[in-house]
Amino acid sequence: MTSTTDDPYARLVDDLAYSYEGVFSRDDIARAVANAHQTLAVNATVTHYLPVLVAKQAKEQLKAQAQADGRIAKSVPELLFVCVHNAGRSQMAAALAEHLSAGHVHVRSAGSQPTTEINPIVVEALRERGIELTSAYPKPLTDSALKAADVIITMGCGDSCPYFPGKRYEDWDVADPAGQPIHVVREIRDDIQARVTTLLREVLH
Repeated sequence: MTSTTDDPYARLVDDLAYSYEGVFSRDDIARAVANAHQTLAVNATVTHYLPVLVAKQAKEQLKAQAQADGRIAKSVPELLFVCVHNAGRSQMAAALAEHLSAGHVHVRSAGSQPTTEINPIVVEALRERGIELTSAYPKPLTDSALKAADVIITMGCGDSCPYFPGKRYEDWDVADPAGQPIHVVREIRDDIQARVTTLLREVLH
């Protein structure tokens, strides 16, 4: 990965090396960018947007790794929502938690087997709550995200979510919105919102 003005990934390494100077080496950052590219390129349907997604994924994973290693301090509690495809339930939970917490928690979501895109009915149901999923995308579950989390919420992913001692785990029995009409997805959204509200009360008070 050579640094040229025409290579978006080389520019990304340059930018992240500046942002994380003294936290990660340039080689560490280059590996994070390469891993993000390798992970996301498998399911990429529109390669034009791939550099943007790689940048988001690499930044998020570096931040999670730095938090997990204690290299940077956490300013707020970290919540991680996990389902199988990261296309429905975990995306709704993360979006609602971020929306309702007013920035008092940091939220991540991931999938044990992430799909290529977020369920459009889920996007519509969240838009009805004033939440736009403009920058969200299905992401793979990583050890760094798990290690950085204070609370890990799983929804329908069974034993595919690794266990780390000292973490608070909850498994929510929430219906899968995949293939469901909008009125059913609204019910799932409202179920998740009630659970998120309870969780935020517990975490923030």
